[in-house]
Amino acid sequence: MCLIAFAWQVHPEFPLVFAGNRDEFFNRPTEPAHWWEGSPAVLAGRDMQAGGTWCGLARGGRLAALTNFRAPSEHNPKAPSRGALVGGFLSSKSSIPAYLEEIRPQKAAYNGFNLVLGEDLNRPEHAQLWIDSNRDATLPRRLEPGIYGVSNAKLDTPWPKVEAIKTGLCALLTPLKLDQKTLVHALLELLADDHLAEEGALPKTGVPLEVERTLSAAFVRMPGYGTRTSSVVLADRQGRLEFLERSFEPGGAHTDRQFWLGPGGSIPA
Repeated sequence: MCLIAFAWQVHPEFPLVFAGNRDEFFNRPTEPAHWWEGSPAVLAGRDMQAGGTWCGLARGGRLAALTNFRAPSEHNPKAPSRGALVGGFLSSKSSIPAYLEEIRPQKAAYNGFNLVLGEDLNRPEHAQLWIDSNRDATLPRRLEPGIYGVSNAKLDTPWPKVEAIKTGLCALLTPLKLDQKTLVHALLELLADDHLAEEGALPKTGVPLEVERTLSAAFVRMPGYGTRTSSVVLADRQGRLEFLERSFEPGGAHTDRQFWLGPGGSIPA
């Protein structure tokens, strides 16, 4: 993914409120969210080129999502796919600390990434949320309650779209007046923001200025490339998880897929 924002242990009814966008080339083959054949506990989209995923859930209250670091000068075309880190956790039975220890020896082989992991989201009293990265020596760490944002840099790096979506998320949660359906659609509206940042506010990541400005929007539109998927996850105090994935075509048409996990079963809308 290229933008993630989440509120952790902030809302009294929803311990996790999560929203993220995946930006990718439209010609890269992708499957939308589904239960994986061969790993039936995993619910996620799938990158058909490399086999991994960018965001997903698993039965038992697991969540994983990943953003890439934007550092063209450091890119290794022979590096393994970062999406395998997401799929690996969702398919694993290891605790978060154990999984992070398992992948630690291989972290340097990947191009830059941020990895957000959650477990026991279906058991709110035991739930944990962690972040790891191979570009931040202070990580991994278990996250304290708060509102967080991450794009293609370190956690909470104040890029314009990160600050904007964190501010928008905070506004949605205070005062706490939105019902669940309204909250989900309000999160999708935040993710659909295509406002471009002013030149003076842009980060300098090594791409041309006009590309940097185009990528400054939460919702990216470029010829052949852009936001292909918006994902929203809500975990409530009863241990239920709602997962809505909105997939976009190059012309802007979209398709929604909605799933509920936890008490009452696991069903698509």
